[in-house]
Amino acid sequence: MTDREAYIALNMIEGLGPIKVRALIDALGSPRAVFDPDRSDFRMVKGIGEKLSETILERRAQIDPQAEIARAEASGARIITRLDEEYPVALKMIYDPPPVLYVRGAFLPRDRHAVAMVGSRKCTHYGLNIADRLSYQLAQTGFTVVSGLARGIDSAAHQGALKAEGRTIAVLGSALDRLYPPENADLADAIAQSGAVISEYPFGRQADRQTFPYRNRIISGLSMGVIVVESGAESGSLHTADAAAEQGRSVFAVPGRIDSPASKGTNRLIKNGAKLVDNVDDILEEFELLLPPGAFEKPPEKASARPEVPLSDEEQALVKALWDEALDVDSLARVSGLPSRKVSALLIGLEMKRVVKMLPGRVVELAEDLRG
Repeated sequence: MTDREAYIALNMIEGLGPIKVRALIDALGSPRAVFDPDRSDFRMVKGIGEKLSETILERRAQIDPQAEIARAEASGARIITRLDEEYPVALKMIYDPPPVLYVRGAFLPRDRHAVAMVGSRKCTHYGLNIADRLSYQLAQTGFTVVSGLARGIDSAAHQGALKAEGRTIAVLGSALDRLYPPENADLADAIAQSGAVISEYPFGRQADRQTFPYRNRIISGLSMGVIVVESGAESGSLHTADAAAEQGRSVFAVPGRIDSPASKGTNRLIKNGAKLVDNVDDILEEFELLLPPGAFEKPPEKASARPEVPLSDEEQALVKALWDEALDVDSLARVSGLPSRKVSALLIGLEMKRVVKMLPGRVVELAEDLRG
């Protein structure tokens, strides 16, 4: 077994997190040393007790890293380890970097200039609009936008970057084959085409209450800073801000109404020292000393948020149906005469083209600048 295969195998052993994997490697000298058949006791390694030692001994004979690699390739993904050049340098520098990453898409050198954008799943229309606009402008400027593919602010952040034809990276709180939420499957496909969808979890791992907070360190670890757009007092996005602060990353927050529960967390972050953001310049100014001169161009002052694109006959039918008022998806299907499934598919494309906006309750309206 090679060291690379050993990293993949170690990542597949339940109960072994990145810190314990590092402790094993430091104590034994290499990843493959863990799988040396002459080693029958790991209890002397810091953090590895009797129970975990027995688990390692039992599982190491059962795990087939080559089968996991083949499974990844069959699903259109790759597994990269800390030994691979593609592994992000910024992520290696955090306290507990994942031993391996499962990747759909690819990392590029330009991704070292990345900014994370996170926020509440239970967000407001205001939060969605801000996330969409800021991520669009950041991607247009040349930054890679990192988020977690969750409902709400995360989805808006990815969509804004895609609309700008920029790069975006989604960090999952589940295995690649257990995508959550499932309704974001099409969005994940689009992200993989122009960025990357990544996970530290082996195939089959379902999302749970532990995996989501744990993946937040990767979101911040990949980024120069984290922007919290909207967050309740107990929102998981605050964990990402905490991880960013611990990793020495910049923390930004978008202010909200003082009487809105959706803004309790962001307003508190600002009180505690996060940089207030009310436009993209606040973010660019923070990083201008860290970037080479002329690295990025600011987006045009009055650039349209929606590139002009041709529409198919069916897309035009939906636009016509929405011209006078916003409609829910079912009503839009009835008015346009198109099947509901077809309408849902067309709306994904129209949203990416910035022709329509999805509102809470599956309500659709035309973009504000459509009528010129």
